[in-house]
Amino acid sequence: MKYPNVTPAAFLDRPNRFIARVAVGGKTETVHVKNTGRCRELLKPGAEVWLTAPDTPGRKTKYDLVAVRKDTGALFNIDSHAPNAAAKEWLCAQGFDKVVPEHRYGDSRIDFYMEKDGERYLMEVKGCTLAIGGVGYFPDAPTERGAKHIRELIRAAGEGYRAVLAFVIQTEDVTEVRPNAATDPAFAQAAADAKQAGVTVLFLPCLVEPDCLSIRPETSFPFPHSE
Repeated sequence: MKYPNVTPAAFLDRPNRFIARVAVGGKTETVHVKNTGRCRELLKPGAEVWLTAPDTPGRKTKYDLVAVRKDTGALFNIDSHAPNAAAKEWLCAQGFDKVVPEHRYGDSRIDFYMEKDGERYLMEVKGCTLAIGGVGYFPDAPTERGAKHIRELIRAAGEGYRAVLAFVIQTEDVTEVRPNAATDPAFAQAAADAKQAGVTVLFLPCLVEPDCLSIRPETSFPFPHSE
């Protein structure tokens, strides 16, 4: 997925999880942060960030903050909507007969429902923006919704669906994501239960630029068909 325009800026501070203050164009601007996670290791004073200007009528802020360069030099996309957009583009290139976003299942909306060769798939997508020592961790803040969706995948696997938990890694040079048990033990337990129940876990490495996020083109959907 690609943003139509990007503007470089310098991060100043984050008064709350929805907004930040940045220096752009010689002045201080309040911008919307498209990620309600903590991002403390990324959004530090002076960090190089990138903004987009959606020009949506009625907005309180002109810009969205979508990318940041960590003090290690690594570039991160932190737009929480970008993983689903990138996943949709990738899924549509994987030969499925049908790809349906926001599929109602049980008491939740699962990110994607797919069909291929008569089989039904459900895939929940999680974007990973926390990386430590070359390993990704999810989540960076407690998420009851995340554990709930995994429980729905476990139920779906028991009903014959091909259930998939996919982590879109929003930085380069990270190929593995582990549950952040210290931050959210309930999510970590749900993820462990999912593996036992036959839910497939995918790590989707990405190409990251200030103006785009895309799953690496050589990444294929590694799911065996049933006999």
